[in-house]
Amino acid sequence: MNTKAASLAALLALAPFSGAHAAQASQEAAGTLADGQKVVAVTLKAANGVSARILSYGATLQALVAPDRQGKPADVLLGYDDLAGYVDHPNYFGVTVGRYANRIAGGKFALDGKTYQLPLNDNKINSLHGGGKGFDKQVWQVVSVKSGPVASVVLSHVSPDGDAGYPGTVKATVTYSLDEAGNLTIAFEAATDKPTVINMTNHAIFNLAGEGASQGAMDHVLTIPAKAYTPVDAGLIPTGELRPVAGTVFDFTQGRRVADGLRDGRDQQIVYGRGYDHNFALDKGVTAQPELAARLEDPASGRVLEVLTTEPGVQFYAGNFLDGTLVGKQDHLYRMGDGIALEPQKFPDAPNHPSFVSARVDPGKPYRHVMIYRVSTSR
Repeated sequence: MNTKAASLAALLALAPFSGAHAAQASQEAAGTLADGQKVVAVTLKAANGVSARILSYGATLQALVAPDRQGKPADVLLGYDDLAGYVDHPNYFGVTVGRYANRIAGGKFALDGKTYQLPLNDNKINSLHGGGKGFDKQVWQVVSVKSGPVASVVLSHVSPDGDAGYPGTVKATVTYSLDEAGNLTIAFEAATDKPTVINMTNHAIFNLAGEGASQGAMDHVLTIPAKAYTPVDAGLIPTGELRPVAGTVFDFTQGRRVADGLRDGRDQQIVYGRGYDHNFALDKGVTAQPELAARLEDPASGRVLEVLTTEPGVQFYAGNFLDGTLVGKQDHLYRMGDGIALEPQKFPDAPNHPSFVSARVDPGKPYRHVMIYRVSTSR
C-alpha cells in the first residue's frame, strides 16, 4: 500500500471498541506547508465503528467512516488522502467555509451605509465561500483534544479587520464532537469587534456508497423538509423569491431519487445550476437546537445520513462541477454526480436581500451555528 493512502487505510481498519463506552480522540502530524506552518490531524472514534478525521488546515473534515447494513466500513467523503491535495487542488472538500459561505453578488454588500468589496473568485463576477482565501485555506490552531463520552477537538482562527474585504476582527472557533452513537456535531462560533456578516458551514461532499464508488451518488434518495427554495439567476445568485417546490423537480418533501430530476432541462433552474445547486428554505426556520435539514439514503448499502442544523437554509449541490480533473482518495477520479453536498447556512447573498434572515453579527452578540451529521443504516 502506498503511503498516500495510509491515513485512510488506518481509519478503515478501525474496529468497534469491544466493551468500550467512550469515544476516543488522538492527534498526529499531517504535514508542513511551504511557509513552514505545521498541520495536524485529529481522529475521533466512536464505539459503533464511526470515525472522523479532522485537519487543522481549513478546519477540514477529511474523512467520515461509517459501516453499511452488513457492518462493512467505508469512508463516505470525497477528498484527498494527504494534505498536499487540499493545498494544491482545492475544491472545498469537507472544509470549513467562511467568513461567508456561498455567493455574494458582485462581491459587494453594505452595512450601516458603507459598501464593502470582496474578491471576485466565482467566474470573476461574484464572491464565493469567503473570496478565494477564506477560512478553508488557513491553518487553524488546535485548542483542545479530548476523549470521553464525547470525543472532541476545538480549533480557532483569528481573521483580522479587512481580511478579504470584510470588516471587523473576527475570532472564530469550530468544535467537532463525536458521541458514542456516532453523531458528529460541528459547532461554529464567532465574535467580532465591528459589525460584519458571517455565515459558516461545512462543505463535505458525500457518497454513501463510499467515496469513489463507480455508481456515483445520484441513485441516493434525498428528503428535504422545505416547501420552498430560492431560485437563482444565470450567475447562481438568488433572485429574492421564495418559490414553492410543489409540482417541480425541487420537491424533496417526501423523498425522491436525486437522478430523477437532475437532467430535466424543462426547468430553467436546472439549466442554470447544471443540475441541483440551490438553497432550500427549511420549514423549521432558525431554531435554538439543531433540527432536520436533510436525509440522504443509499438504498444499496443501507447507509443513511441525516443533517441537522440551527440555520434556516440548506444548499443542495449534486457535484455538477466535478469534471474528471481531480484525482482524490485512493487515486479515484471524481466526475459529475460522484457526490452530494448538503450545506446548512444562512441564505446565499443574504446581505443584499433584506427579506432573507440577516447574516449581520455585531460586537457583544456572537455568531453561533450548530449542525450534526448523524449516520445510521436502514434495513
